[in-house]
Amino acid sequence: MTDRKIIHIDMDAFYASVEQRDFPELRGRPVAVGHAGERGVVSAASYEARKYGVRSAMASLKAMRLCPELVFVPGRMEVYKEVSDHIHEIFREYTDIIEPLALDEAFLDVTENKKGIELAVDIAREIKKRIREELGLVASAGVSYNKFLAKIASDYRKPDGLCTIHPDKALLFIDQLPIEGFWGVGKVTAKRMHTLGIHNGRDLRQWSLDGLTREFGKVGHLYYDFARGIDLRPVEAVRVRKSIGCERTLEHDIHTKAAVIVELYHTAEELVRRLADKDFRGNTLTLKVKFHDFTQITRSITQEKELLTMKTILPIAKKLLAEVEYENHPIRLIGLSVSNPHDEDDSTPQSTWEQLELEFEQ
Repeated sequence: MTDRKIIHIDMDAFYASVEQRDFPELRGRPVAVGHAGERGVVSAASYEARKYGVRSAMASLKAMRLCPELVFVPGRMEVYKEVSDHIHEIFREYTDIIEPLALDEAFLDVTENKKGIELAVDIAREIKKRIREELGLVASAGVSYNKFLAKIASDYRKPDGLCTIHPDKALLFIDQLPIEGFWGVGKVTAKRMHTLGIHNGRDLRQWSLDGLTREFGKVGHLYYDFARGIDLRPVEAVRVRKSIGCERTLEHDIHTKAAVIVELYHTAEELVRRLADKDFRGNTLTLKVKFHDFTQITRSITQEKELLTMKTILPIAKKLLAEVEYENHPIRLIGLSVSNPHDEDDSTPQSTWEQLELEFEQ
């Protein structure tokens, strides 16, 4: 299916860039969207801040140690949503096959586009130009024949990037791609791959399907295909989401109450951010705990009220955690999800967990 034309648009430092656009005194300065308090977390960082190593989901105290001149500003989700809506209006002038991943990124299938433009790269160039002219913001774009390669391409020349991966150049590109650059490979998986001698796409393609599924389970099939430039997933214009979840594999197993509560708190904060990003509303909270021996449990509570804020989510998360015995059974992973949206007829939640790569220090 190399005749498909897929574009991935990713806004550069979206939240922070909106703040710098709206408040000229912030331009050129290292900016973090979030709270500077003891338990604060960076939601987004400007490129000036990233030069110091500041990243999203980083504890605010660590961010300030890395960049003492860092300026914290509170998030304005309603503004970001308004800007995102405008961006999607631009997208719809070219295609209706749009798959949003977040407020700041989306896939577009422009194989048959409304303007009859032959080259997808020309569409991507037009979209980037219009976002800059109409919104005063910068986007990066990746163009290829599938979602995996389009996503990789959009990250390749950030910020303000535009990269096309042609079918006849795909394997050469993948060969040289560090394994950390593969979609779905976080720090923990990358470290494990390194121990197996897998450092780039060329190394990954040397592995058999049986070998990868033995080492990584079902996702091994995805790695096998990606290494060969294969991704048959369509751009889904309508995606029914039944849950929002996030989880974190810890650097070290923990068993003390204080350490576990801190990790739970930060995971809940990230969950609240994702709920706001996706504008998702549900009333069932699920706690997922994986222990040092890889055994796993989940606990859930369903409430009448919607779970949207720390005020509603954290107390329930603590209540679920109180049912878990971990003092003699150290924890290696904590996850939280909200499911069971009110407008779903199917009351059985189907959780989608997303790996968190957070950098909190104890």
